[in-house]
Formats: sequence, structure tokens, C-alpha cells
Amino acid sequence: MWGEKMKNASKKPDAIDRANYETEWEQYWNAASVEQDLTFEKTGSVFSKNKVPFRPGSFRSLGIIDAQDGAYTNLALLLSDQCKHTVKVTVFSDEQNTLPSDSKEFGGSVFQQLNECLTYLMLCDLNLDEITGLQRIDTPDYLAIAVREALLNALLHRDYSFSGSIIININTKQMEFISLGGLVSGLTVKDICSGISQPRNRYLAELFHRLELIESYGTGIRQIFSLYADHPVQPEIQVTANTFKLILPNRNTSTSSKEITKQEQLILEYISKNGYMTDQDVQELLHIKLTRTYILMNTMREKGLIQIQGRGPKKRFLLP
Repeated sequence: MWGEKMKNASKKPDAIDRANYETEWEQYWNAASVEQDLTFEKTGSVFSKNKVPFRPGSFRSLGIIDAQDGAYTNLALLLSDQCKHTVKVTVFSDEQNTLPSDSKEFGGSVFQQLNECLTYLMLCDLNLDEITGLQRIDTPDYLAIAVREALLNALLHRDYSFSGSIIININTKQMEFISLGGLVSGLTVKDICSGISQPRNRYLAELFHRLELIESYGTGIRQIFSLYADHPVQPEIQVTANTFKLILPNRNTSTSSKEITKQEQLILEYISKNGYMTDQDVQELLHIKLTRTYILMNTMREKGLIQIQGRGPKKRFLLP
């Protein structure tokens, strides 16, 4: 019922009154959850860490229990360990997102999804190493602040009346955050880039603000764009009636696909000296994880810098 009602509202934003639209969402979050056997282990720990009371006596004021009949609300379900919504992350070895190399799905409380997904996304981050004298300077593909703000935006503004997951795609060129729901009625991409914010999930946003997980409404997108102010490729927002996509460019992506990075140069020198490399050799040489190794070596293969022979334990990286 709710899914169909809100879906129709998002398809015809001009046909509904803003006040009615907001009232519909307030009713959705205050409505009794279909699941009532809920636990809040992860949410409770987050509240405790931030010194915000989280006990049955405060559940009504937080919107977790309905003031009328004392039932757990839809907001409670989202905060619970039994939350049905998830975030799916897929790492691809090609820019067309057709060759997946790794994937993870994160469930549980929305706070658990935030923490575990953010940790994984940063593990997928390749670093461009630059040796200056005796120092090694690491330049991450994506700034942690930008990734965090993009993930928070997806979690806070998605349409939870849809059952589908938030989708995050990572390839050698960019990181894409795709959430369901499109823009809130009446807003444009230009509006949100200017800092105008109209949370679809006001109660959830208020909790995140109270826990100091967000500073203020409407600053996340502007902060992301400011972090890319001096980068040749800017973040991009793509919107359809029912989806919102935020694209973060890889800050280490070369303007020329044939340009050799510092990491690639180290690998080429190693192979030239030893004849071949293994996954383990690459990880030890560059101090990176297996997922990063997979992305880097497939990128080098696409550039024509190396060839890959064998699979699994017998896989070898050779000069072409």
C-alpha cells in the first residue's frame, strides 16, 4: 500500500501538494511496522557512543514507538537489527561495469550498513604512490570525506517504500552511488547543488543530526563538489523519476589512458627483473589488498602493459 502510494507520488510530483507529500511520509514513518519482534543492538551502541539516551522511555520521543498504540514504527524497523533494506557494492575490472571482480551486501541496522559499507569502500580504494626523497606520499583515489558524504546521502534520501537495495558500483574510473526514489517533489539538481535540502526521511535525518553523523541539512553534496574543485573531472548527478545517481570520479584517473602511474612503473620494473609476478608479489610490493590488486592488474592489461596467464594459484603477470 505505502510502496504503491509513494511510488505514484514520485512519478507525478506536479500533481501532489508539497504539504500533503510531507504528511504522507510522516504517516509512513509513524505507521506500525509489519515486523514487531525487533532488537536494536547496533543502534543502541551508536547512541551510547555518542552519549544520546536510547532506552524504552525515550523511544516515543525518538519516533521508534507509535504514540497511540505503542507499536514499533517503520522508523524502528529501519534502525533495528532486522532491517530488510540493504546496500550492495560491486567492484568491476572494466569501465563498462560488465566484469565483476568482487561484491558485498550489507544489511542490519542502517547504522551498521553505514559503518561496514564505508569500511569496505575505503578498502577498495587504490592509492597512487609518489616517492619524494625518503618519503612515500599516498594519494587516494577517493577522499574518505567524499565517500562518506555520498553514502550518507544515499542512506538518508532513498525511498524506503521500495524494497530494492542501494547500489554502489566501483570501477577504475569512478564510484557510483545509486539510490531509489529520485528527487523529492519540487526540487531540481541545481537546487540540491546550491545547498537546498528537503529530506524525504525527516525523522531519520533528525536522528543522524542528533548523533552528529551529519552537520546540517544540505551541506553534503556541496562539500563533495568543493573537494573536487581543482580536479579536471567533476562529480556528476543523474536523476530519473525513481533513481538518484551520484558519481565520484577517480582522482587518480589519468587524462591519458596510456600514461603510466608510479605503481604501474614499479610493477613493470619488478616483472622485467624477475620475469613474472603473482598476486601475492603485487600485494607485498605495493602494500595493497587483493581486491585492489585485481583492479590494478586488469587496468594494466587493458592498457596493454602486461599480459595475464593462468588462473587462481597459477596466475602470472608477464610483460606483453
